[in-house]
This record gives sequence, C-alpha cells and structure tokens, in this order.
Amino acid sequence: MALDHDHSHHHHNHAPKLDHINTAFIVGILLNSAFVVVEAVVGWAQGSLSLLTDAGHNLSDVASLALALLAFKLAKKSSTSRYTYGYKRSTIIVSLINAVILLAAVAIIAYEAAMRLLHPHPLEGITIAWVALAGIGVNAVTAFLFVKDKDKDLNIKGAYLHMAVDALVSLGVVISGVVIYFTHLYIIDSIVSLVIVVVIIAGTWRLLKHSVILEMDGVPAEMDLEKIKAELLKGKGVVDVHHIHVWALSTTENALTAHIVVDKENIVHFNTIKKDLRHRLEHLEISHCTFEAELVTEKCEQVEC
Repeated sequence: MALDHDHSHHHHNHAPKLDHINTAFIVGILLNSAFVVVEAVVGWAQGSLSLLTDAGHNLSDVASLALALLAFKLAKKSSTSRYTYGYKRSTIIVSLINAVILLAAVAIIAYEAAMRLLHPHPLEGITIAWVALAGIGVNAVTAFLFVKDKDKDLNIKGAYLHMAVDALVSLGVVISGVVIYFTHLYIIDSIVSLVIVVVIIAGTWRLLKHSVILEMDGVPAEMDLEKIKAELLKGKGVVDVHHIHVWALSTTENALTAHIVVDKENIVHFNTIKKDLRHRLEHLEISHCTFEAELVTEKCEQVEC
C-alpha cells in the first residue's frame, strides 16, 4: 500500500498573476464604499427605503470584493506547522458571516417596507433617481475594471457579474424615483424596496447554503462525485476507485483523497498513474490530491469502503 500527497496548484484555481488585479479590487472597494455612504445618508435623509435597501446591497458588494481580494492575498501566504493548508479556509468563514449579517439586515428592511406599504411616506423622487443613477455609474465602472480578466478566474468573473446585476438593480430604483416624481405614488418606494430584498435574499441564500456546505466539508456544489470517479477510472492501470472524499480548501480551491485499486503488474508504475490522475483532476477544478494505492487482492480496511 502506498500513499501519495500532492499539493500542486491548478492553474484554473489560481488567481491570475497580474499586478493590476489587486488595484482593480481596491479601486472597486473604494468606489463602492464611498457610494454606500452617500446612498445611505441620502436614503436616511429622504426616508427612502429603496435607497437604503440598495445601499445595503452595495455594502454586500464591498464585502464580496473584499472577500475576493482576501482570497488573492491568502493564496500567496505560506502554510505553517499549525495551519498546514495555510489560511485559505478563512474565505469560507468570511462568506458565511457575510451571508448571515446580510440576511439579518434585509429582514429588518423588509419589515419596515411592509409597514410603509400601509403608511406611505412623502419622498423626493428626483433625488432618489439621481442618486440611483450615480449607482449605475459606480457599478458600471467597477464592472469595467474586471471585464478584461473575467474569463481568467472565477473570483473575477463573480465580481464582474455581481456589478453588472447591481447596475440593473440601481436602474430599478431610478425608474421608481421617476415614477414617484411624476405620479406622487410614494408606495412605489416600498414596492421597489421589497423587490430588491427578494433579489438580495435569492443571491444571499445561495451564498449561505454554499458557505455552510463548505464549512461542513461537504462536496462543493459544482463537484460531481460520479463524474470524478468516472474520470479517475479512465486512468491507465486503474481497476477501481473508492473511498473518495472531496472538500473545499477555500472558496476557490478543492481537495480530494481516494483509494486507487491497481493490479500487481501496474503497482510498480503507480507514480506514472498518479501523474495522469492529477492531470485529469485539474480539469475538474481539483488542485490538491492524496492517493492511496491498493492491490486488487488487498482488502480495504476503511469502513467507508
């Protein structure tokens, strides 16, 4: 029986080694942070729930960008004798905390919006429209920062898509402001706020669910164990595969352990088999693998087998 530990990194999981990526994230964080302050202040002064809700949504953007930046930073930190995988898992913890806090915040806003439906509050629609229009500009500029590299890394693509969707949300607030200005239907503000709340909950619920799964060392949502097993069985000399475990090291890196069954003739070529299997797993977004070799005649001692 032989053990192999491979901690090589897969090029798809690595952040692009481009100097401007860090700058793009920092600029995006600063732009969105400044806008959150402006939108929250104006929303509070005007009593506009749609602006306050959108400010909360943009605050989640800041957290998401900061999380992605953190992932880039932590990926460069070396492991220690205490943290043998480094500090990558902190990205999962932060995403879980972010989801819980955001859901609590939108619950409060949703309650207030429901109350406002019964007692609409007079609002300056044109002010709401101008602030939200500025939001479209901020989201568009931030999205542009990532457009060139969005296909090189999942974190960057996620940031790009998030900004693009938020520009559409801000467009909804602009429309509500214009409608209020011309019709004085102040109830529209609460309705738009509730719509934004639904959009936020839909995205945040997926984040919460995925974060909990990763925190519990569950199989990442994009991973298919049967597909992984089928790919491993294609390896030359592999007779069977069992005792497969797949989990996330971070929000962007996955790991696997598996028992690889080979016949007596191929056990001497296990190093070659390992290299082939690692290459196959790289295309399935798994960058860290540990294989245990077993002979066909050997009885597996692991209970799970």
